[in-house]
Order: sequence, then structure tokens, then C-alpha cells
Amino acid sequence: MIRRVIGVGTMFGLGALLLYLALSRSFEGLVWQVLLIVLAGAALYAAMRMHQATAMHLVLTEEGLADSEGHLLVGYDDIVSVERGMLAFKPSNGFMIFARDPLERRWRPGLYWVLGRRIGVGGVTAGSHSKFMADLMNMKLAERRGDLPG
Repeated sequence: MIRRVIGVGTMFGLGALLLYLALSRSFEGLVWQVLLIVLAGAALYAAMRMHQATAMHLVLTEEGLADSEGHLLVGYDDIVSVERGMLAFKPSNGFMIFARDPLERRWRPGLYWVLGRRIGVGGVTAGSHSKFMADLMNMKLAERRGDLPG
């Protein structure tokens, strides 16, 4: 909860600060003022999207990883590996999933993103929760491959 407030608040604060800067100062050229207003709008839009996205949650089902809207991000049969190491390219407090086939692009700021064969889970999520989810997914994958008894 606190990570969500800080993440959304930071993006909103950036947008408000850029808008204040654009409207409170006079610039020699109109281009700079318009650019600051556009950047402020983008930051405020990102804050709104992050607020909406972080209201959702991720769920491990028998089929794979899904979000609370019912979209299946990736099925267990399509997962090649799940990495959460310190040197892995991953979101903050999260983990990375590599899929066999390219997936439809999707972005939920602060929760997950899907780009090609990579799914980055994390951002404003609690590190302990994402670590537990990654470990459960690795156990489920090992069980399906026959590496673990069960």
C-alpha cells in the first residue's frame, strides 16, 4: 500500500511540478512552454495509469500467471524460466519470466509489463510477495518437468 502511494504520488508530483513550471514562467519561445505542458500531461497520465494498474493484483492459477481482470499473462506450458537474481534485468522488487513464444504487449505500470518473450513482474509490489510467487512458479515448473516428486 505504501509503495503504491509513493509511486503514484511521485508521478503526480512530477506532473504537477512540470505544469507549475510551464505556467509560472515566461519563456522566450513558445516551444519550451508547450514541451513542458506535454511532459506534465504525460506524467499525470502515467500517474493515473499506475493508480489504476496497482489496484489490480496478480494470481497464480493452475494454468499459469493471471491478473485480477482475468487476463492470463503466461501459462506454465509456455514458461522457459523464471529469474529473480540480483543481476537479472527485472523490475524493482520483482522477477522476470521468459516465455517460449512472443506474447501480446501489455503494460500495467507498477505491476507488470509484457514485451516479446519477456514478462517483468514488480515495481510497487512487495519484495517478499514477488519472491514467494517466483519461488512457487519455479517449484511448479520443476514439478511439471519431473525434476521434483509430486
